[in-house]
This record gives sequence, structure tokens and C-alpha cells, in this order.
Amino acid sequence: MSLQPGQPAPQFTLSSTELKSISLADYKGKKVILHFFPLAFTGVCTAQLCTMRDNFGYYDGLNAVILGISVDSPFTLAKFKEENGYQFELLSDFNKEVSTAYGAIYDAFFGMKGIAKRSAFVIDEAQNIVYAEVLEDAANLPDFAAIEAAVK
Repeated sequence: MSLQPGQPAPQFTLSSTELKSISLADYKGKKVILHFFPLAFTGVCTAQLCTMRDNFGYYDGLNAVILGISVDSPFTLAKFKEENGYQFELLSDFNKEVSTAYGAIYDAFFGMKGIAKRSAFVIDEAQNIVYAEVLEDAANLPDFAAIEAAVK
């Protein structure tokens, strides 16, 4: 079952591409946009994160941060971030705990177990969920207009 608006956001600590521990609690007092994506270097995942990269300036002045999360290793995510020029953190949920806590994980994805579902969550300054979208079809992109509206 995925999370719904009004619920507290599950807390987490994950490794960044620089192998630093990043916690959701680090961003208390800010809005957080979480983008879960299945796998780095795939077409739709790249489109999802490039959309956020290209609209990054929209979030200036809105007290908001973007975090991308996948089950890829931090090393894979570091290369993905470098090649695409992402200005936001990519976090490794290699152990699949955060994807599971957010109800954003496939039991099976092209024969692989435990791959993050394409999802978007907006978390408010008090760390409650104000927007939640978990997509069953990985070919679809999140509703970026609804994400922007939730951040305003």
C-alpha cells in the first residue's frame, strides 16, 4: 500500500553519489520532492530526472529540494549524475528499504525483484506527505504539473 497525503513521511538515511549519508531529517523545514526511478541509464528514467534538472530553477525561492532515489549502487548513480548534469542528490536504496517503506517497489520488473516503481512524493516542511504518485506502468512519467502545484 502506498502512502497518502496527510501521512508522515517515512524517515530514511541513504548513501549519496559521494558516499555521504543523507537523511530525510536533514531537510526538516524544507519541502522535499522525492523522485523514485527504476534504473539509471534507461530512457524513461533519464527523461524523468532530466525534466527535473531542466526545471530546477522553478524551485528556487520555494524552499524546496529534489532527491532522486533508485535501487542502483551509489557508483552507478554517480556516473548517471555526472553524464546528465543533475544538480540534485541521487541516493542509493540498494537494500530496497526506502522504496518498500514508500510502497514504491515492484515484486518483479522484467524478471528482476525489488526494483523501485517510478514515483513522486512531495513532503512539506513538517515532513508530512502532501503529494503521492506511484505509477504501476514504468513507461509513464509523473505528473510534473501536479508536483509543482504541491510545492507552491
